[in-house]
Amino acid sequence: MTTTTATVVKDGDRAFLGHPKALGFLSFSEAWERFSYYGMQSLLVLYMTKTLLLSPHVEQIAGFEGFRAFIGQLYGLSPDASTQVVASTIFGLYTSLVYLTPIFGGLLADQLLGRTRTIVIGALLMAAGHFLMAFDVSFLLALLCLVLGTGCFKGNIAGQVGSLYAEGDLRRADAFQIFYLGINAGVIAAPLIAGTLGETVGWHYGFGAAGVGMLIALVIYLAGRRHLPPDPRLRRKGPAVARPKMRAHEWRTVGLLILLLPVLTASVLCNQQIFNAYLVWADTGVDLTFFGSKVPTTWLITLDSVVSVSFLAIMVVFWRVWATRFKEPDEIGKLTIGAFISVLGVLCLAAGAAQAAAAGTQVSIWWCVAFHVLNSIAFANMLPVSLALYARAAPAAITGFVIGLYYLHLVAGNQTVGILGTLLEKMPPTQFWLMHAGIAAGAAVVFLVVGRFFATLLSHENVKGPAAPAHA
Repeated sequence: MTTTTATVVKDGDRAFLGHPKALGFLSFSEAWERFSYYGMQSLLVLYMTKTLLLSPHVEQIAGFEGFRAFIGQLYGLSPDASTQVVASTIFGLYTSLVYLTPIFGGLLADQLLGRTRTIVIGALLMAAGHFLMAFDVSFLLALLCLVLGTGCFKGNIAGQVGSLYAEGDLRRADAFQIFYLGINAGVIAAPLIAGTLGETVGWHYGFGAAGVGMLIALVIYLAGRRHLPPDPRLRRKGPAVARPKMRAHEWRTVGLLILLLPVLTASVLCNQQIFNAYLVWADTGVDLTFFGSKVPTTWLITLDSVVSVSFLAIMVVFWRVWATRFKEPDEIGKLTIGAFISVLGVLCLAAGAAQAAAAGTQVSIWWCVAFHVLNSIAFANMLPVSLALYARAAPAAITGFVIGLYYLHLVAGNQTVGILGTLLEKMPPTQFWLMHAGIAAGAAVVFLVVGRFFATLLSHENVKGPAAPAHA
């Protein structure tokens, strides 16, 4: 592997917390994009169950009758399925598609448009989707714009984070944790602004605020574009910069990354359920009195994000201090730790539900606080770390595509979350949360086995592989 001039420049750029200046622009842009996305998502299920799917609003949605028949056939819903079941199904379908389209967004960027143009198109589509959410009639069109826009934006901006670092630069994992700090900053603000506007002023004001946030994200991204390395030359324009060819060891690496996707899916169910059944359950089943005041249900997402940001920062520092005296776990090791902690978090919800059922009361909000603390520690060692793993291990020839493949675990995870969410009204809450704990425990065990027997297949040395010919 040769060292390019661009790489030398990037290695010498430590203007943003010891990282390239471009990381700051990408992180702030992603923060506002996540503000818009989670502002909308924090309202979505509550909006559907309390307003949109009720008469007379549901009759105003363009194309909804056909769409309702389609999801009924797809998921086996009865014609008299409850509003909560239909809302959970729509949530699962929408959020899974959001994480499916980055595969196509990666291909679009790699083959046709380049990352920058694809990201800009994605941002514009997402902004349009958020503004269209302000009207009942355009609900399905809004979801379509958001799905396509996120597909263009999400994987490609993460790929640009990975491209800031040379192979073997250990700052890459830290960079993705900083990147996730930006994500969580957006998630903190989203329920406080968009969520509060939606619940207290009007749903459409919340969705409009999300659209404004997306436009801010686009402005920040364009302002920082000059600090990013140039997009690889597209094949349709000729190989001014030769693209590397896939080698045998790289295909084996991709195969292992694909096999890990179902395990990642199982590991994220507890976290992803926060935006679906958890909110519906908490809205009626949890005493939302916090220090003497009743808080809006969507503020639980802000609570989760505040704690998540705290532990993302803490874990960055913790692993740096740990590495001064002990060997730092690799990505699979951190995923194993995170998965086991995730189990402890969801067990808090099961324990709180069991205690409330025995006493005939609502669940204490402090059980939720305990869940969010443990879930956030788990999150800090899972989502950013797994993304860093895929960005590092992805062969240079298909980086965008592999990062798109990474998001398949969230496609399956959100689809599963939607299906599991329909069981909320069919089983006691204690059993509902124990079910999630059992699935997460299974993932933790598989990570443990992979780390014990297969971790070397994803090591830096194996991913780099033998020296390639100069023309490869």
